[in-house]
Amino acid sequence: MTGQRPIRLGMVGGGNDAFIGAVHRIAARIDGEYSLIAGALSSTPEKARASGAALGLDPGRTYDDFETMAVLEAARDDGIEAVAIVTPNHMHAPAARAFLKQGINVICDKPLTATLKDAQELVKTAEASDALFILTHNYTGYPMVRQARDMITSGLLGDIRVVQAEYPQDWLTEAEEVNENKQAEWRTDPARSGAGGCVGDIGTHAFNLLSFMTGLETESLSADLQSFVPGRRLDDNAHVMLRFKGGARGMLWSSQVAPGNENALKIRIYGSKGGIEWAQEDPNYLWHTPFGEAKRLLTRGGAGASQTAARLTRTPGGHPEGYLEAFANLYTEAAEAIRARYTGAVLSPDVHFPTVLDGLAGVQFIDACVKSSRENAAWVSI
Repeated sequence: MTGQRPIRLGMVGGGNDAFIGAVHRIAARIDGEYSLIAGALSSTPEKARASGAALGLDPGRTYDDFETMAVLEAARDDGIEAVAIVTPNHMHAPAARAFLKQGINVICDKPLTATLKDAQELVKTAEASDALFILTHNYTGYPMVRQARDMITSGLLGDIRVVQAEYPQDWLTEAEEVNENKQAEWRTDPARSGAGGCVGDIGTHAFNLLSFMTGLETESLSADLQSFVPGRRLDDNAHVMLRFKGGARGMLWSSQVAPGNENALKIRIYGSKGGIEWAQEDPNYLWHTPFGEAKRLLTRGGAGASQTAARLTRTPGGHPEGYLEAFANLYTEAAEAIRARYTGAVLSPDVHFPTVLDGLAGVQFIDACVKSSRENAAWVSI
């Protein structure tokens, strides 16, 4: 790889009518770091070809299956250098393995896999490959999340004592899975989603975010999972208590049956010297309260922004940036890492992206929650 030309990108999944695939394509385009040139975009050849045509891909590089795509692209001088995997959860592991074994960098949607066994095996595959593995926990890409991480790392909040994270939605309040809603259908199917429903789909986001911001390691948890909608096979609400190494305590709530909530991811972190609060639906603001002082508002691009937050900021303060820009930040940091892999350059310490090990931690969280809930919310080590 030479210069700063766009990285040649492929995609598995994300065909016509797939929400997250379109999001990944937008994120990859925002900073001009990637060019989508190949894909195995659907589980059936007919749909894959139709989706490739809709995106303007070369028919010769629109593949019927990802195994063929991995082998043929690796053999080309102009083959893809990275692949985005945006399938339902149960296909993450086989698709990722196919490309890692060919030395192609993988950018994979979360959660890492549908089962803990698959996650553990995928970690081994990733570690045996010289290719990079990037997991798109996109909420870590918000500038004010990076600001909060900087503040905690610097000791501004003192010793962390209490963490509260929540991610409520309402879109599955009724049985959307029986109404030909594609997104609801696979997310509530254990064969495709895995053992966790809501806790795997959005609870993992809250868990990853609190881990990323605080640096705390979870020691054990107690979970109470519910399936409130009659006939639903996976949880649609989860209450989780967390014990962290070092003595801190946490609570996590995720729900997809909470009317009035869209994507209300929030986190509150309290230490011996102060607290912070951040909400995904108002992401350009971070509240900081030093103990004994008035609450103060820090803004993206405003006075007091850290260097780490500033490097991820595109527009002047007061011009909102949000979900797509945060997603793009992860893609751009992945591009820096991919280029460094080829050139031998040293990455900036400000570059952060979730790895296969972060993905394993997320699947371990899901597995522990399911086990705990089955045992009447017993405490389970993680």
